[in-house]
Order: sequence, then C-alpha cells, then structure tokens
Amino acid sequence: MRGSLRNKATIMKFTFAAVIALSALFNSPVLAADVAAKPMPEATEEFVEKGREIYIRRCSMCHGLLGDGNGPAADYMDPRPRDFTLGTFKFRKTQSGELPTDADLFRTVSRGLQGTGMQAFDSEIIKNGLSEEKRWQVIAYIKTFAQEFGDEELDPIKTNKLVSLPSNLPPYNDELIAKGKEIFLKAKCWECHGKQGRGNGQKAFDRKDDWGFPIRIRNVTLPWKIKGGSNVEDIYMRFSTGINGTPMPSFAKALSNEDRWALANFIKSLQHQLTSHQVLKAKKVEGEVPLKPDDTAWQTAEAMDMRLAGQVVAAPRWQNPSIELVTVKAAFNNKEIAFLMEWDDPFKDAIHKMDKVFKAKDINKVGAFNSYVAANDMIPRALETYRDSVALQFPAKFKPGTKKPHFLRGNSSNPVNLWVWKADLAEKAKSGAEEATARGYQQPARAQAKDQQQVTATSEWKDGRWRVVMKRRLVTEDSNDIQFSTGKFIPMSLNAWDGSNGEHGLIMSLSTWHFVFLEAPTPMVIYVYAMLAFLITGGLGIWLMKKALAKTA
Repeated sequence: MRGSLRNKATIMKFTFAAVIALSALFNSPVLAADVAAKPMPEATEEFVEKGREIYIRRCSMCHGLLGDGNGPAADYMDPRPRDFTLGTFKFRKTQSGELPTDADLFRTVSRGLQGTGMQAFDSEIIKNGLSEEKRWQVIAYIKTFAQEFGDEELDPIKTNKLVSLPSNLPPYNDELIAKGKEIFLKAKCWECHGKQGRGNGQKAFDRKDDWGFPIRIRNVTLPWKIKGGSNVEDIYMRFSTGINGTPMPSFAKALSNEDRWALANFIKSLQHQLTSHQVLKAKKVEGEVPLKPDDTAWQTAEAMDMRLAGQVVAAPRWQNPSIELVTVKAAFNNKEIAFLMEWDDPFKDAIHKMDKVFKAKDINKVGAFNSYVAANDMIPRALETYRDSVALQFPAKFKPGTKKPHFLRGNSSNPVNLWVWKADLAEKAKSGAEEATARGYQQPARAQAKDQQQVTATSEWKDGRWRVVMKRRLVTEDSNDIQFSTGKFIPMSLNAWDGSNGEHGLIMSLSTWHFVFLEAPTPMVIYVYAMLAFLITGGLGIWLMKKALAKTA
C-alpha cells in the first residue's frame, strides 16, 4: 500500500512537472528546420520499437500510452493533446480531411505548435530535443496508432492530395492588404474572428471540436497564438487545407489562390508588433492628466507592452490564461498620475457570482498531489459567471536598488499596493477602482479603508477590447501607498482576469516586474554648467592657438 502511494506521488509529481514545462512553452514561438535532411527511413520493427521507447518517455504524459490524447497531463491543457488514433491531424499541407504526409508530421514534431503545449523537439534549437533519426523513429511509432496510415489508397502523395504554394505571388504590400480585407469581409471570416481579428466574432461558447471539447476562437492579432505558424505562407496554407477536427474550413474551392494569398497578407497585417522595452516613460502633461480612454493626450504617450502568463506559483495554479498582453501608457502632471491599460477580450464580463468562487483546498478533491486547475469542468469557463478585472501592482514602499517584493503579491515584510479595477463595479455607474494592500498570496488582498480609497477609474469595452484608465495623486498620506516622484525607476507589474475564462482570485494571468519612470525636468544649473564648460573650452583653445602662433613667429 505504501509503495502504491509512493508510485502515485511520483507519477503525479512527474505529470505536473510536465505541465509546468509545457505551460512555459504555451506562448513561446519556436523556430526549427521544417524540412528533414533525409527522407523517413524504412519503418522496420526495430526502428518502430525505438520510437515506442521514445514516445513512452517523451510523449505519453500528454498524448497517452494508447495515443488517444488522454495522458495524465491532458486534462490540464487547452487545447488538448492530439488524439492519434483517429488519424485526424490539424496542420498539414494536404487537402481538407486528408492524412498528413511524413514531412508534415516531421515539421510539427520538429518545430512544435506555438500557442499550445506541444514543444519543439529539434535538437538543434532545444537542449533536450531529439536528433533527426529519433524524430523519425517516434513518428514511425505514432503512425501505428491509426489504421488509415497503412492504407495505400489514402496515401496523400500517391493520390496527389497535396496543396502547394503557387509561384509568382505578389509580395506583402498595401494594395494586397486592402484586397485581403475585402475578402475577409466578403467571406465572413469576421463572424468567428471579429472584424479586427480579435476572436470576438463568436457570440457564445458554442463551438466544439470533433472530440466534443470547446473551442475558443483564435485572436489572430497575437502572432504567438497562431498555432500553425504566423508567417504569410503558414496562414495561406491554413486557408487552403482547413484545420481538420475543428470548425475552420478549407477555402480552396471557395477562393482562388490569389484571393487566399491576399487574405493571408491581410491577416499578417493585423499582427501586433511588440515593444521591447521594460521601462514605461510617463508623459508629462500641462493641465489635467487624461482620465478618459479616448483622450487625445494618450496618442502621444509612449506605449509599453507587458506580457502575462498563467499564475503557476501557488495553488490553485492556472496554465490556461486568456489575457497574455496588456499595453500600458502613463501620463502625469505636478499633482497626479494616470495609467491607461488596453487588452483584448472577446466578451464583456460584468457579472460576478460569489457562490462559484474556487478555493485552493478544492483541488484536493481531485487528487492529493494535485495543485493545478483542470482546463474544463473544475471551474466554469462560461459567460455571466465571473467579472473581467485588472490590477496595477507597486511596492508599498519604494526602495532604491534591485530588491523588490515578490511579484505575486509581495510578503508580510514587503507588501504591495494594488490598484484593482472591476468590471462589475464599473457597470454599476461607479469608477470600478479599489485600492488594496497585499502581504503575500497566502491571504486575500485587503481593501483599504473607505477614506483611503484615492484611485479613480474610467473604462470602455468596444470591439473586443478593454481600455481602462486609473488615476491617483502622486503623493498621499497613506503609508501603504506607493509614492511617485520624478527621476526614479518605480517597479510595477500587472494582474489580469478574464471572467468568461473562469478567472478569479489566484486563477489569473500576471506579469513580472517592469518599471515606470517619471522624467525629471532638467535643472537650470545643468545649462549654466554646460555654457561655462563651452566658454572655458573655447577660451582654452584660443589661448593654445595664440601660444602656438607666437612660437612660430
């Protein structure tokens, strides 16, 4: 009995270690060689057996020992791992409904699928990857799960069911993008993906894949979320082949090659270009700081993109976050500072049902060694259940140097100041803002007293995008508040919740620490010193020149 428990603990520990590793790859685009150096070797018994050994060690935790996509980690992943037994593969260069080629399988195994738990296995780009021969071995074993791979009449190469990229297609340009936009509207792509490509065309969670699991429409403006690849060629191929097992159809018969190419270029044009800096430069303004999201003052303020990931530091751990990017701007005057936060969210969630709050201890009902929230069934990922929310986090006390509170709510000796905005409060004609102090994730953040609530907010949800502004005085009398002053790099981070994704409490996405910097005006003495230095240098140069001329005379 004791040995059985020990084995169970080992299995669960390994399983969730795998989940952690995979979740770290959910948002990481991968690069690898798409084409093998040599064709797939003959699938002898010895060759396939070696593939089976690799599969058990490296693949079965997700895809299952039977190849049915029901490995121990599968319930915690969205999208779920592929079920190999049906012969249904999403990312191929073959016609809709057809089997993939060996080259298709090699490409997927080598470079992985961005936006999912499927990592790259090319040993050239990842330390724990596989050699080309070992990748072929595991592919040979994967093909044994589906009987269709043994039917020569279904071989896409022999039956000429391949889709190729036409030659002499025009390069990416404004005219092609404009044509692609017309096709996007005419083909009604917006009914699913939304007119801005933010995945907000879906009015309810009524889309499911062939396995009965819910599908959330992709936001094509985030290149790392496009699973089959974000290059124009990859996008064109998705329009041409469709995605087997999903509602995404092939447009090969409905649209010409040229139209599909124009459509792919339009989708490419929608992709967000990430900023690279981690210091937000607040804009100094004359007069009042902007409080409304559409204030023209924001147009000239510098933007900073903050990437977020699922909260997997403490139970309940969440590896399927919805909000992965928030763009932030800041503006200040001599008295106040305001922050504008913008992020994509296909649904406006302004209801919060407190009777459905998920507690960390509830995880023990699933398994004593578990600390992750399953992708489905454990929490309601549905409309009208939880609210949308965002929180700015600062150290309660600014300390120069590199020491900062823990990015997940600080701790008892180093608390954080939270500015929390809640959609349900904003819906009730209130600002929606609430100031709180957190002293670690082990206890809920505590709202400050009513007379200490000094943050105000305005918000707007439109076309699948939230825009929220939060404002406060630079300096307050509250010892638990961050105090802003010019010339300092003040740490800041974000927490975010998508209510219809089941997010509330610690089930959320979060960022690491970034900085906000309020530029100090240049003191007049600097200009005086600069002028003095110029005069002294010039005078010294004239004196040296006269001295040199005197010697030569």
